[in-house]
Amino acid sequence: MATSTGVQVITLPAEITQLEKALEFIRIIVEKAACPRKIVRYIEIVAEEIFVNIAHYAYPKGEQGVVRIDCKMDPTSKQPTVIIIFADQGKQYNPLEHQDPDITAPIEERQIGGLGILMTKRIMDSVEYQYTKGWNYLAIRKSW
Repeated sequence: MATSTGVQVITLPAEITQLEKALEFIRIIVEKAACPRKIVRYIEIVAEEIFVNIAHYAYPKGEQGVVRIDCKMDPTSKQPTVIIIFADQGKQYNPLEHQDPDITAPIEERQIGGLGILMTKRIMDSVEYQYTKGWNYLAIRKSW
């Protein structure tokens, strides 16, 4: 569904079974914008990580939640740029405050968790978090 600002929006149950719908929604938008296949794949990897984390951790066990995804091309950018915002009403959590894991440590000494957000920060051009009026917003941006 398009809005007057060019934003495409989808709201899905925060369930792993909805992952493919979320990825297809994003894929269609970036492919229409002539995004190179390699960049589409990077965006899909990051989107999968974010969606799965929301589905698994944002809401208490047994509570039905939603994930809203806003996706648009940035009309102010000099090069094609997509902005994707994942929003949920789960517990407040800023993944950017999570300490990056030490990927140089031996595997048996590494802490569990954090690799997904580290990967997201490295793949995307920018990642921003905001909590407003009971909603978590994680915005990712990628140019090509």
